This record gives sequence, C-alpha cells and structure tokens, in this order.
Amino acid sequence: MSDKNTVETSEAEIAVHWKEEEYYYPSPGFIAQANLTDESVFDRFSLENFPDYYTEFAELLTWYKYWDEVLDTSDAPCWKWFRGGQLNASYNCIDRHLAKNRNKTAIHFVPELEDEPVHHMTYQELYVRVNEFAALLKETAGLKRGDRVTIHMPMSAELPITMLACARLGVIHSVVFGGFSSSACADRVVDSNSRVLITMDAYYRAGKLLNHKAVDDEACELAEKDGQKVDKMLVWQRYPGKMSSDAPLVEGRDVVVNDELKKYYGARVEPEKMLSEEPLFLMYTSGTTGKPKGAQHGTGGYLAYVTAMSKYIQDIHPEDVYWCMADIGWITGHSFIVYGPLALCASTVIYEGVPTYPDAGRSWRIAQDLGVNIFHTAPTAIRALRKVGPDEPAKYDFHFKHMTTVGEPIEPEVWKWYEKEVGKGKAVIVDTYWQTETGGFLCSTVPGLQPMKPGSAGPGVPGIHPIIFDEDGNEIIKGAGKAGNICIQNPWPGCFQTIWGNRQRFVDTYFGMYNKDPNSKDWRDWPYLTGDAAVMSEDGYVRVLGRIDDVINVSGHRLGTKEIESAALTVPEVAEAAVVPVNHEVKGKEPELYVSLKPGYEASPELVQKVADAITFEIGKIAKCRNVWIVPDMPKTRSGKIMRRVLGAISNKGDVGNVMTLANPEIVEEIQKMVG
Repeated sequence: MSDKNTVETSEAEIAVHWKEEEYYYPSPGFIAQANLTDESVFDRFSLENFPDYYTEFAELLTWYKYWDEVLDTSDAPCWKWFRGGQLNASYNCIDRHLAKNRNKTAIHFVPELEDEPVHHMTYQELYVRVNEFAALLKETAGLKRGDRVTIHMPMSAELPITMLACARLGVIHSVVFGGFSSSACADRVVDSNSRVLITMDAYYRAGKLLNHKAVDDEACELAEKDGQKVDKMLVWQRYPGKMSSDAPLVEGRDVVVNDELKKYYGARVEPEKMLSEEPLFLMYTSGTTGKPKGAQHGTGGYLAYVTAMSKYIQDIHPEDVYWCMADIGWITGHSFIVYGPLALCASTVIYEGVPTYPDAGRSWRIAQDLGVNIFHTAPTAIRALRKVGPDEPAKYDFHFKHMTTVGEPIEPEVWKWYEKEVGKGKAVIVDTYWQTETGGFLCSTVPGLQPMKPGSAGPGVPGIHPIIFDEDGNEIIKGAGKAGNICIQNPWPGCFQTIWGNRQRFVDTYFGMYNKDPNSKDWRDWPYLTGDAAVMSEDGYVRVLGRIDDVINVSGHRLGTKEIESAALTVPEVAEAAVVPVNHEVKGKEPELYVSLKPGYEASPELVQKVADAITFEIGKIAKCRNVWIVPDMPKTRSGKIMRRVLGAISNKGDVGNVMTLANPEIVEEIQKMVG
C-alpha cells in the first residue's frame, strides 16, 4: 500500500471554490437520431431495481445459453455477472453480423505514411482472417481455452484480428501498449505466465520505421531470467511478404505469421462457448506499488457493458464511422476501438501513427477523407492539437455529430475550444470518467438526454450510482463544495473481476477502505473505491480532481510514482528517489524526479543521464521525467519519511508551507535554489 505519510493534506479536505460552468444543450438534430432519448431509463436503472436492470445491456448480445443469475455475490467482492450464461466475444463482434452486413467495413486501417492506401476491411474479411489466425494459434502455437497470451503490438488491423482470434478460442489475451519497453513487456509475460508472445516486426511512429521485434527479443530474454520461457514468438509483418526488422529469427521459437498462415487458408474455427464469468482478457495497470497489476475482465459482463456504453453514451449506430484515437494497448482501445463498436456492427478507424504527423492537419484530413462522424480522444491530444494547429480544423470539411474526451479531467477552456473549433459548434461532447479497472464509463452525460457542462464529467451513467465519502466514510452531500473520495455504491458488469493471481490485493485496494464486514455477501457492503478525488455539484454532476494515491496521470496514462522510483533505484549510485507530478500545458501532468546518492558518489550530468536511461529502459519513453534533480538530501520528517508534498511544491513553484517541523529544514532552501 502507499505510504500514508507522504500526503500531508489529502485532496479530500480541500474546499473547492470554482464556479460551475453554464450548460450546453444538444441540438434537436442530434436528439432526433440519438440511441437513447427515453427519460424513463433513470427510473428503470435506479438502485431499487439493481441488479436486474443490467439484463437490458446483456440483451444487446447473442447468447448460446441465457444466464441462471444476473449477479452472483457468493464470492464478494469478486462479482460474477450473468452467471451460467454462455457466449463468445468473437462471435458477437463478427459472425452475427455476416448475414446482413458481410460487405460493410469493420475496420478502416490508416497507415501513418500518407502515400500508403487506407485498408478498408469488411466484416467478411475480418471473419476470414480471424478464423485463419485462430487455427494458427491452435495448431502452430498449441493454445487452448484458459491459456494466456501476451500481445505486444502497434496500432494495426492485425491487433484486433489477434485479440478476436484469442477470444474465439477462449484464450485470455494480455495486450501490452506498443510503446512499452522490453522490461515492461517481460514483467507482463512473467505475471500472466504467457508461453506465447505475439508481436509485429516494425511500425511507423513520427515518420520513422521502428524496429519493434528487437524489443521483444529482449523481452523474451528478460522474461526467461525471471522464470518464464516464451516457447513461441509469432511475428506479424508490417509489409506482408517481407521482414522490416533486421532482428534475426530464433530457430524453433519465432514464427513469421504471414508465411505460416498459408497453411491455414480457408480454415474455420468454431467459437468456444464461454461461460459469462470466464476471463476474456488481462489489462495491466499501474498501481501504487512497483509491479503493475493485471486487471482481469470477464466475458459476458464486460462485453455487455461496453456494447451498451458504445450504443447509448457514444451513440454509435451501425452506419456511423467512428474514430477513437486511443491506442488499443490501453483499456479505451479495447473497449471503444475493438469490442464495443464491433459488437454493434459499426465501422471503427485504426490509425497507426502520431495525430500531428506530418503536420497539425493530419487528424482532420483523416476525418474528412473517411467521413468520420464520431470522434473520441484525450485532453492531451486536444491540448496538443490546439497548441500546434489552432486554426487547422476550420480548413477541412468534416462534420462530427458527437465527440468524446477521456483519460483525464479536461479544463473548461480546452473543452470550449474543442466544442467550437473541432465540433464546429454542432457536436455533442461526452466527458467520460472511468478507469482500466471499470471496463467502461462511470460518469458521463447521456448525450441525447442531458446537457453538457465544460470541465465536468456529468452524473453517473444509467445504472452507476456514485457517492463521495470523506476519509471516515461519511457521505459528502452534493453541492457541499467539498471534495472527497469518489466511490461507486453498486457493482456493474464492466468492473474487473479480480487482480490476476492476487485476490487479496484486489479486495484491499478497491474495497478495503469503506467495507465494514469482510464476510458480507451483500453488495451494499462493498462500495468500490476509485482512488480519485472528486466534488459533486448540486445537480449531481461530478468533477474529478485527480488521484488520491501515488499515481500520476501523464497524457491520460497512469504511471505509478513507485514504478518510476523503483526504476531510478536500479541505478547503483542512487540511494533514494522521489517522484512528484508537475503541471504541463499539454500532457496535464509530467513526472519530475529527485534522487539522492549513496555516500562517495558525486552528482554529474552523466549520472543524470544514467538515471533517465534507467527509467526509459524499465518502463518506456512514456515515463520520461521533465527533470532529474540530484539533491544532497531529501526533505524528511523526523521519522525519516520523504516529504513529497514539499518537493511537489518546489517543482510547481508553489508554497512549501511550514518546513520547520522537518528533520532537515535547511535542505528545502538548497533544493529551491537548485530548481530555480
């Protein structure tokens, strides 16, 4: 658990003084076509009808066998949704659409290089390719139901093909974000006991063809040192028919997928009838302690939830062209590029590269060329596009009916630019609040029913009942102007089932704080702790303020401060490390690192670089720190606890407060001079 003494004043005790923004209302044109305009939904989804109201979500799917029980609480808080029901996620995302829509585009794959053609893959082609690859997984890789597979791939059409082929066989996939380092990938291979690693030889990023296979060769070496041998590495080719990586193929281990697939031409694999409560995938997320934790998502509950959220909050219709800019390696991509949209028979856009490559107009050209009408991205991308090309959207002829913001709170000013310039004053915006662990949205306005409010996520989505508690478990009533810990009173089908291999950590982290009776089987005794601080205004709209633990939200990605500190401590000269979040105009927050050295070592630019390199090696470039400061000592309490609050104030040019109670108050001024 995080060190309780690192936070002097919790976010929850701070009164919040901003004014609430004005409402923005959806246009009559949007409401006329919206999937959800029935106001009775809020009555149907009130707590007294829980959990049965969630059968409405499950009915969006095709089941081999209906469930015996909507919610099984016998192993609380490891909830089992639609227990006893049988279905297959791959079947729901592909096969069931073929009778009427086999010629419809399932995936528009847009390569980063503009002179390469966009690939429009129909549902029929997706069906053929998923079946053939599933046959390869079964025969060549020897995979069966319940096995785990690690997938470390870039944004490509082959990534959803790979995921859906796993789902077809009942193989649990663990997708690792393509930008993660070999060490981060190896950790996930080891934790999930994956014998098979699936990768791609290369991909484009900012115009460069990156050698990706080399990263995974190293991941296999690191995993083996840690006790998990990868028997098979399956390598997709970025350009079918030729290798774009000079990393040699390892005899007996490496299989070039594009060559091997020829053996399986025309193969058809019957989808496994999965129990609703069987796992579909693992998604690793940063925690407050060093090692990432594997959030285990179930099949029926997760798929029902993301399908409903895609339909009712994203307002996706089968005829829409929907572009979510996230990476499939994160939960947003799983839920709202792959599983949700494809279950609804929509057309989903996958873009390989950077949204500003080769210039700030690229995103809007893609939107214009493909006729995108629903656009989904993070505040980081919005801030970046606003900074580098504020006038670009006006130059292109695209028309969004609906836009999403996800991953972190969005400032009202940025929201208003997004609405006016990108939405051209005509699009509704949903500011969605949720997490890796929650599978789908917790708070958002229903776009056809509720007005938007810049900077506020909105109320709980239908079925979700948020509550804000103070540290002692007393409810902070809405409109009190005080922040607290946002919790969800009831379980929901999208919520993860457990932490892979660590049930106790799951219970302690997400339910321990406010659970009064660890033996209770009553869901009312298990409020879910999100780990975020929030304030609820009088109208029930929620504004999220940020983490209450040691997790920094960088560009919408969660990075554990402990992970970064642990990486710094792999450098032999380093004695102590402390990471603090610093405000950044594009990324929201950026980590800044303070280290002190063991006796006998001197600070030097080379040592600063060595520490920075260790972080990139252990985690990836995404965790790059703004600065690495080598300090003579850390500000400490008399009991020896590092005062991260003081370092945070120095980094953010804020008030350090009264430091006279520290064991070494003089060090604060020294560090202030250094940081400037």
